Parts: sequence; C-alpha cells; structure tokens
Amino acid sequence: MMRRMAATVILAAGFWGITAWGNASTLFFQAEGNGWQAQDTFQHCYRYLHGWLAHRDPSSGLIPRNLTRSWFWNAQDSAADNYPFMVLAASLLDRNLYQTTLREMLQTEIRLTNRLDNLPDDYDFASKQFVHPEIDMRRLIFGGSEYMKDGLIPLTEWLGPTEWTGRMIGIMDSIWKHAPVDTPYGKIPAGDHEVSGDQLQTLCRLYWMTGEERYKNWAFRLADYFLLDHHPADEEKLSLDDHGCEIIGGLSEAYVLAAYTDTARRESYRAPLYRLLDRILEVAANEDGLLYMLINPREGTVLNEELTDNWGYDYNAILTAAQLDGEPRYRDAVRHVLENVYKYLDYPWEGGGADGYADSIEGGINLLNRVTVESACEWVDQSMKILLNKQRKDGIIEGWHGDGNFTRTALMYALWKTQGVSVHPWRPDLAIGAVRQGDDLFLSLTGDWKWSGVVKFDIPRHRAYFHMPLDYPRINQFPEWFTVDPEKTYQVTIGQQESVLIQGSKLRDGISVQTEAGMPLWIQISQAGS
Repeated sequence: MMRRMAATVILAAGFWGITAWGNASTLFFQAEGNGWQAQDTFQHCYRYLHGWLAHRDPSSGLIPRNLTRSWFWNAQDSAADNYPFMVLAASLLDRNLYQTTLREMLQTEIRLTNRLDNLPDDYDFASKQFVHPEIDMRRLIFGGSEYMKDGLIPLTEWLGPTEWTGRMIGIMDSIWKHAPVDTPYGKIPAGDHEVSGDQLQTLCRLYWMTGEERYKNWAFRLADYFLLDHHPADEEKLSLDDHGCEIIGGLSEAYVLAAYTDTARRESYRAPLYRLLDRILEVAANEDGLLYMLINPREGTVLNEELTDNWGYDYNAILTAAQLDGEPRYRDAVRHVLENVYKYLDYPWEGGGADGYADSIEGGINLLNRVTVESACEWVDQSMKILLNKQRKDGIIEGWHGDGNFTRTALMYALWKTQGVSVHPWRPDLAIGAVRQGDDLFLSLTGDWKWSGVVKFDIPRHRAYFHMPLDYPRINQFPEWFTVDPEKTYQVTIGQQESVLIQGSKLRDGISVQTEAGMPLWIQISQAGS
C-alpha cells in the first residue's frame, strides 16, 4: 500500500538492477545521459563565475565592462549582460556566493552608480567618479532599459521577486518620471525600436507581476504609438537583430496584455501586429525560415543578407500570435524554421563569436519548449559543444560583457537537460539529468563521492511569480519543462523504496536524499491519480 510521508526522504542510494524498473529503465538511461551533458555545462558556468570574480575592482567589488580597455561599470553592459548571470550561476551552483558577494554587488552598484533618482550611470573605478561629467537623459534611459530587460527580467523569471526585482521597479519608475519624448498619446522614454522594445517587454511583465495599472498604461502608450501611429512595417529600416528587434517581441507582449485586460484594444492591435509579422516572414525569411539581419519593410528589400542570431527571439512574437489566436500559419512558420535549422550547424553566427552562438541556441531552445522538432534538438546539442569549447581554462570566454550571455544560454541548456530540477548543494562531480514522458519525470542522480542534499523541482513560474494567464513565448525567460503544482499531490518512487505521496509544495522546497559514491539514484515522479 502507498503511504503518505513528509517532504524529507532520506535513503541510501544504490544501483538497483534494471529489472526493478522494467520498461522505465530505458528512460532512466536517457536521463543519465542528459545528466552528463548538464554536469559538463554547469561546470563551465561555475568556472565562468569564479573566473570573472577574480577580475573585480579591488575597491568597489564590481566587475569591469571588459578585461582589456573599459575599466568601468556601466548599466547597459556590465549590469545588463554579465553581472546578472553571475547571480543566476551562483543561485544554482554556489549558494554562499549568491547570499553574500553577489548580493553585496547589487547594493554597491545602487550606492555608487545611481545618477538621477534610481537611474544608473557609468562609474569609473580609477577616479571613483562617474565617467561622464554631465547627465545625459538619453544615456541614462538607454542604460536603465537594457539593465532591466536583459538582466533584471531574467533574474526575476527564474528566481521570482527578489531585491533585484526591486531594483528593476525603481529604475522603471524613474525612467517614466523623466520620459522626454512627446507623442499624441503622452510622453514616452524614447522613440526608437530598441529602447521602446525593452520598455514594452519589461512593462508588460511588471504589470503581470505587480498588478500596478501604471505599467499597463505605459505599455499601451508605447504600443499605441508603434502599432497605430509609427508602424515598424512602414519604416525604411527594420532590424531583426540586436538594437532593433526588441520592438517585435515587445509589441507581441503588449498584444497578450491587451487580450486579457482590454478587448477593444486587442482588436485594434490585431491587424497591425499581423501586418508586421507577415511582412517579416515575407521579406526577412530565407527559404529555410532563418531571418536576415536588416530589411526595408516599406520597399520589401533586404539591406543586410547576413543571418541574424536573434531569429528565435523574433519567432517568439510569431509563436505568441499562434498560441494566443490559434493562427496555424504562424505555428507552421515556427515549425518550418525549426525543421531546417540543423542545416546551419556550421553557420558563423555574429562572426562566429560566443555571443552569436548563445543567442541563436537560446532562441531555438525557447521555441523547442513549445514546438518539438527532433533534428532541432540535435542541432542544439551540437551547437552547445561549439559554444562551450570557446571558454578558456581560467573561466573567461572572450573577456567582455558578452561572456554573461554565454552563461545565460548554458544555464538554460543545462536546465533543459534536468527538466528544471536542481540540486543543493551542487558539486562539480554531480550528474543530474531527467527525461519527461507524458506527465511523468524520470530522474537520474550520480556523484563520484557520497552526497547528501536536497533535490528541488520547478514550478509554473509564469503563474506563481508573474500571475500570467498563459506562458507565452518571450525573450529572457527560462522555459518551464517539468513543473509541479504546489496544490497537487505526486507519487514519488526513489530506488526500490515504496512509493510515497508528496505535496507539490514540498517538492518545490525539495526532498532530501543521499547517494553512494558512483552509484546512480533513480527517481520517478508522477501526479497522483494520473
């Protein structure tokens, strides 16, 4: 008979013959293979974390913009693209650093770099002063917008509300307090695609998370301006790459927001948004669905035939429309590009640099979370080998702020291989991997030495942290794979022990296990009654 027990499950691990698990043994072996991939990837992230910590400014404790010529901290690079992923790596791999050094860096950054209200500016380590003698609102708004969208949003997507979320709210409120650009709809922070896209993505998620009406109103002000007055498809230049493509995802997030909070506005947005998405597919996509960097949507011409590594970010918007409205042509477009991306294994994304590979892989993973294509999964595995091989022995990848993007993608890949499961305390010898079949999770945990710790399971973060009505595709999220509902009960089988019933909330907090040296521990999780 199945018995009910508390969340803490302590047992001696051993390798029980495959006959004990029957047909499930094949799935556990697959999970073990995923575990070796995750282990290698986590080790790369750990080396990155400690490699960059070794280069902190001795006085402030902050990291420089890069290791060759920019010995200062700035919002749009140091804060947006590197530091946050040191935080994320530490949250999974070195909890002591996460609780101490990485948190202290946030407080130092706030104390030293706030220039106007909560808006950060470039801080020079040598002079211990701001790099620029004068306040430039355009620079402050750009830096703050980048910091929020590329750094503080992904932190909140994985960790939930923290002090980093408070930093994001402070920056956002200060940006809109000083918004300088007049429009028929009211003042906005900027009129360009990059900053406005950053703003839209962050504002929509802040509204879902906080319920504060000002964030929704500001998001709609921007979406009105671009969809109803300054439509991107009417411009002579539309970037599908960095520094422009942000508007595409931002407008799709505003469309989701309108769909659930303002029916009339949703109807006014639908045709303009579809016109933008259709123009992108018509002009920017090659025969395989990959996207060129820059187009003239007004004339229907390609201005730069290099393929963008941000293709997956652009397709987020297309898949969002498919998911929200049930538009088959948009879902077909996503499947088409995923079915063909394997042809581009050797493509030198963004000149062959680590950042280009990272963005391309990450975009693919986020789409594969919703549309599974086996050849694209294999492309991700092979591309990750190329990316990881770019890291130096000292943990540094290329020595600039883009190293953080390497780690963001690596963490996303590893969490795919664990299906969102994490172990605490993590050790470099631990190999944890998982495979999902239907509603069941098959988990393998192996260490070179005896280990005692906690195995934690992911939750529907889009609902728990952001209160979103659906998990729509969006940049800088960490996809949800196997998640436990805190309100439901799960059947947990560990090794040859009798199955037990455990509440989802307890699985989220973690179950305690111990393993023996070199002996796999197999765990199966099933929703009770399924």
